[in-house]
Amino acid sequence: MSISKPITAKTNDKKKTPDEQAPLRKHLIALLHGGQAHATFDEVINDFPADLRGTLPSNLPYSAWQILDHLRITQRDILNFSAPPTGGYHGLKWPDEYWPKSPQPPSSNSWDQCISAIRSDAEHFNSLIENPSSDLYKPFRWGDGQNLLREALLVADHNAYHLGELLVIRRLLGAWPK
Repeated sequence: MSISKPITAKTNDKKKTPDEQAPLRKHLIALLHGGQAHATFDEVINDFPADLRGTLPSNLPYSAWQILDHLRITQRDILNFSAPPTGGYHGLKWPDEYWPKSPQPPSSNSWDQCISAIRSDAEHFNSLIENPSSDLYKPFRWGDGQNLLREALLVADHNAYHLGELLVIRRLLGAWPK
């Protein structure tokens, strides 16, 4: 997608109009992919040792598993808020429903399933942003004036914060690649 040539969107009258938000969409997608100012999701989670995923580092309240699953839960909640499923948006109870209770993954494949869900939800969220008919500035009919731009920035900020925590946990556990 070129910044100098805006993409076009169909309107109700079937005329094509330039997508004036295309440059912002491009920057938001880059921000959500990460890697510009911090480590990417893949850099942080790839080859995270299975035996350390449920370890609570000294003086820290969460394991790597709890942070990873919190990322999944929160990103899904923001996606559901931004594009409510059939039946509408139903918020989660803070903080109980946003954090897994156990520091240990519940099964041997929970880590990989969580990563897959995070990636799938990220793709769905990115498709909302990339859609030229999605107005990034238009407040949702629900909520308190939030819009897709605000929610995209929230996802990027939240994920960057917790990916930083995961990176620190890896370092504290001696599991950061050299």
